[in-house]
Amino acid sequence: MRARDVVFVDGVRTPFGKSGPKGIYAETRADDMIVRVIRELMRRNPDLPPERVGEVAVAATTQIGDQGLTIGRSAALLAGLPVSVPGYAIDRMCAGAMTAVTTVAGTVALGAADIAIAGGVEHMGRHPMGEGVDPNPRFVSEHIVDESALFMGMTAENLHDRFPTITKERADAYALASQQKVAAAYAAGQIQPDLVPMAVRTAELGWGWASVDEPPRPETTLEGLRSLKTPFRPHGRVTAGNSSGINDGATGCIISAEEVAEQLGLTAKMRLVDFSFAGVEPEVMGVGPVPATEKLLARNNLTMDDIGLIEINEAFAVQVLAFLDHFKIDADDPRVNPWGGAIALGHPLASSGVRLMIQLAAQFAEHPEVRYGMATMCVGMGMGGTVLWERV
Repeated sequence: MRARDVVFVDGVRTPFGKSGPKGIYAETRADDMIVRVIRELMRRNPDLPPERVGEVAVAATTQIGDQGLTIGRSAALLAGLPVSVPGYAIDRMCAGAMTAVTTVAGTVALGAADIAIAGGVEHMGRHPMGEGVDPNPRFVSEHIVDESALFMGMTAENLHDRFPTITKERADAYALASQQKVAAAYAAGQIQPDLVPMAVRTAELGWGWASVDEPPRPETTLEGLRSLKTPFRPHGRVTAGNSSGINDGATGCIISAEEVAEQLGLTAKMRLVDFSFAGVEPEVMGVGPVPATEKLLARNNLTMDDIGLIEINEAFAVQVLAFLDHFKIDADDPRVNPWGGAIALGHPLASSGVRLMIQLAAQFAEHPEVRYGMATMCVGMGMGGTVLWERV
């Protein structure tokens, strides 16, 4: 039996919100957000018979409350998919949705399913990262990891220590560019087509409509970034301005065997080539995309010069700059996050991997000269993940 080619058919996401009592999703359930995404995917692809969906994989980092109950299955039922459609939940922290895609891709490639829905949701306002977690004391007592490994902001400071040429000035400059690129992409109408508006409600204001991302700060200046506090270390380099925020949001996509997409008349936006995950020291988890990408390029006999589009999750500016420095890529290289990234848009943990892919797919359409593109991200507890795609 041969492995089938796997394609990305379509992807959508909710607008991302700021977590907390004043955020747009403060009184919205997490499962309702991913249900909205699944329903929109089916609405946008009427040629896809619901009963042909062979699997629904949904990621969440904090799988409790309205992000629990095997959310892939429960969301499929709530979205109105046939009861015959199975589903499951995935957790690889920030790379949850990315892993949902690669996992269902294997299922589709082997023929165990023809089509699958993969995505992620994180409501960090309802479920802060680490809620209910009980880390084994041996992690620290037996020096398996440094205590800082359990606090993402501290791992970013550790990365600055490891790469002293990545200064706070460089991190702030990168953060400003991310805000500016997101503002330009919004002005050009590039981001909006992949957003599915959400009805939201608060006890104070009643019903409302979330149709754009809440986190971006287009008014950001370099002077303002320089003045921010460094909460993870006195006189540190990591601030709220050069990091992604604490956010709520959901993403989803349709993954299909290429031959099945053709039979059903579904338009494939990009084809999966390969993917790789790698482990690094948890204390510097931000460097994870480097070995993941190195493994992927070597296995496919490619170099970074062959990659025409790079979507990298901006958990922290220092983490992006460590990746770019390693591969000798300029921070303003037009291949890198051309529409900005998580520093401006937000990073609702397990959902972010599919956001990268949604933007990558749209950029393939804008750049017919590009053959290969990648989505890559760092992952808590010391990992990195990279997925390689090519033009159909």
